[in-house]
Amino acid sequence: MNGIKVAIVGVGNCASALVQGVEFYKEARADSENIGLGHPDFAGFHIKDIQFVAAFDVANTKVGFDLSEAIFAKPNNVMAFASVPKTGVEVMKGPALDGVDDMLKALVTVSTVKDADVVKVLKDSKAEILINLIPGSAEEATKYYANVALEAGCAFINGAPIPIASDLEWSKKFEEKGLPLVGDDIQDQLGSTVLHRSILQLLVSRGVHVDKSYQLDIGGGAESLDSHYRGRMRKRGVKSEAISQDLPYDAPLVAGSSDFVSFMDNSRDSFFYINGRQFGGAPIKIDIRMEVTDGPNAGPILMDTIRGTKLALKRGLSGSLESISAYGFKMPPTPTTMYRAERWVEEFLLGKRRL
Repeated sequence: MNGIKVAIVGVGNCASALVQGVEFYKEARADSENIGLGHPDFAGFHIKDIQFVAAFDVANTKVGFDLSEAIFAKPNNVMAFASVPKTGVEVMKGPALDGVDDMLKALVTVSTVKDADVVKVLKDSKAEILINLIPGSAEEATKYYANVALEAGCAFINGAPIPIASDLEWSKKFEEKGLPLVGDDIQDQLGSTVLHRSILQLLVSRGVHVDKSYQLDIGGGAESLDSHYRGRMRKRGVKSEAISQDLPYDAPLVAGSSDFVSFMDNSRDSFFYINGRQFGGAPIKIDIRMEVTDGPNAGPILMDTIRGTKLALKRGLSGSLESISAYGFKMPPTPTTMYRAERWVEEFLLGKRRL
């Protein structure tokens, strides 16, 4: 099948894991073991069908460099698990807007190169899908790139916790342009939100009543720095709302970033506490710690999302995609349980569900 032409905004750790992942799994087969990869084929497309045709960033360590070099440039600190050959894609300078605040300036020096004509670059590269992977608190920049996608005729995948796909007005804009919209706030392959939701879902299915619960994250890297200082309350609201989708009743739930530790690099520690009651009112308490590498956690979901969005393009669908968004994002346009979201995606791939 024809390739999937993808443009990236924000060449950070998640982008690095995605680009490395496409190279690492390009020969993956469904009949063999592929550690960490759930779907070699998804929506009728293979991993190797994903082609990167444009990239934008603001850091002087990345702008002007080939994408294969930029994904390993500081302040990126994600693990290197694939040798990526030259892509022929030069990272262009996008407008900084609110993407780099005073805290992030400690890690990022903004390039002095003139801003590129982003719409022209996208059109010239024939990009079909634009993925937003800039810092989660960059609201102005996220909205800028959503508008750019509309102007350039690209589907838009919003990895930031800024309401785009979950906003009715934005959904209408993309529907009017005949373009798919997916988001918001990428949900990791096995991150704190997914694990927390899975535990709550299990407890509910086994008849346990959850009285209260919290989940707190500590991590390093630019995204953790942004999440803790600038976007702390926004991120906490999104994550708390996401986990509440798997409880059929109200209970005190808190989830979010509790600290930034620079020497942790791209690792993240998550702490979970759940207090509930089981048979006869007997108390049950769960106390868990999980350690993950942050960047690669987003890779499989992004790969599935890209291919699902391409399928929507082929089918001529537009506006917010409910199924793909609920499957891979914390703040989808139609919140639901993880189990139901997976069913929605299966139905969407089979053509039984329109969006």
